[in-house]
Amino acid sequence: MPDTPFYEQLLAIVGNVFDAYSAVLFLPEADSEVCRAAAAFSLGDALNREAAIAPGQGLVGWIIRENKPLLISNFDQHRGVLGYYRGGEEERIRAFMGYPVAATGGALCLDSRKTYTFGEKDLKILSQFAELAGNHLARSREVAQSLVEHGFYQAQRRIATLHKTFPKWAAFRSGLLTLLSEATGFRHAILTVRDESGRSYFLEGANESPFNGGREAPTRFSVGQGLVGWVFKNQTPVYTGEKDEASRLPLFGLDVPTIDCKSVICLPIHFSKKTRGVLTLADPRPLPISEELKAFVGMVSESLALFLENLHLRTRLGSPSA
Repeated sequence: MPDTPFYEQLLAIVGNVFDAYSAVLFLPEADSEVCRAAAAFSLGDALNREAAIAPGQGLVGWIIRENKPLLISNFDQHRGVLGYYRGGEEERIRAFMGYPVAATGGALCLDSRKTYTFGEKDLKILSQFAELAGNHLARSREVAQSLVEHGFYQAQRRIATLHKTFPKWAAFRSGLLTLLSEATGFRHAILTVRDESGRSYFLEGANESPFNGGREAPTRFSVGQGLVGWVFKNQTPVYTGEKDEASRLPLFGLDVPTIDCKSVICLPIHFSKKTRGVLTLADPRPLPISEELKAFVGMVSESLALFLENLHLRTRLGSPSA
């Protein structure tokens, strides 16, 4: 299953959000109705991470076949089986909920050893995670089909496992921006982050300085200042390239001496209900910005958002930073 690291991070977040015993994401295999466990999170060791379920097979198969959610607050094994545990572990499950992955087929499922753990509100939130997984898979398929020759797919795989090679944030950030620049051909790959006040943002990292003469970056920029600030304020991506009219708004504002860029991609990075960062690609040349390029950079931004979300949660919990 492609992009397994993305799904593993997603399932870890899902499991923690709902305080679940296990969380399993089933996605369809290529050219088959069978859905296989693409990723899983569990507090136990009895989960079958290779589980494959056909439409109609057990409770998960019912969700896949009917394309409908299912919520069981007091789980009774006589009413159906889950089908993703080994041994007698399933007998200890007391609550279950699952939501169909509408975009591609499949199901996102959670369970608990406590009765009445999940409610209708939880099911609604789970639907958003299922939508994210489905949209990511759909986009991954499109990219895999059309961008292998350009190296985007291979670059995405390298980026998806980058956190294992560079678990520390500074090294991860540097490696990500370097890979992004190499894969896209854009001279500059830049990450800016909003401060806690929400009134300003700062340069978190860049593979190459975008400032004239290699000058040091100013400490702070006001939200709304420059093209990047506009993206922070409006939470909307910006694409300008070969076939578009170049933006007349400098990256960080009129009073900041940056290079003149004819091609720019700015993507807002969302997590914890806020736009907390902007990922920017910039180049002085008029470069083509294809739909395939947008899809690739979009997937990178999703992976970055998940990494930052985990970093943010660990910081809030007082754990050592990655």
